[in-house]
Amino acid sequence: MLKGEQLSFRYERNKPWIFRDFSIEVSSGEILGLSGASGLGKTTLGKILAGYIQPTKGHVTVEEQPLPRRGYFPVQLIFQNPELAMNPRWRIGKILQEGQAPSPELLQALSIHPSWLNRFPHELSGGELQRVAVARSLGLRTRYLIADEMTAMLDANTQALIWRAVIDYARQIGIGILVISHDNPLLKRLCHRILTLQ
Repeated sequence: MLKGEQLSFRYERNKPWIFRDFSIEVSSGEILGLSGASGLGKTTLGKILAGYIQPTKGHVTVEEQPLPRRGYFPVQLIFQNPELAMNPRWRIGKILQEGQAPSPELLQALSIHPSWLNRFPHELSGGELQRVAVARSLGLRTRYLIADEMTAMLDANTQALIWRAVIDYARQIGIGILVISHDNPLLKRLCHRILTLQ
């Protein structure tokens, strides 16, 4: 289980709290939706759960252990804009090797062509680059995935392709997923539970 317990966060000491005493659990194999208006801290919460930033108060555990400080993180976060998460000087093949090489089956499910491996990020479309980001995040050591508006900017066909590949892979490995989205119909189709921030 991925657990955030009594999480509170604010950017500076005298600034307003983004959220306070917020607890959340994502079980292995579960798909949990998180919705709510902009500015309520959904992305900040995702970053805390993935270890990108530290909460002001509270703590995060993965299978009853603190998040690791170094090495491959068991919680992977996929952003809405994949180009911001990739080194523009690296070829796609090197980017996919950065964490742990994805399986050939996953690359095939995401329709990632072998010819892409020698290209740079700017040579791929947004949808193609997001498929690479997903493949890079789903290594064999990934236990939880946080998808922050992962397919919000993509066309319907690419959205369907990505989610089908992610859900099938997650079921095989037993990965828990937190889906952060404003798209309530999407959350209703994908998720076992939905939390709505107010």
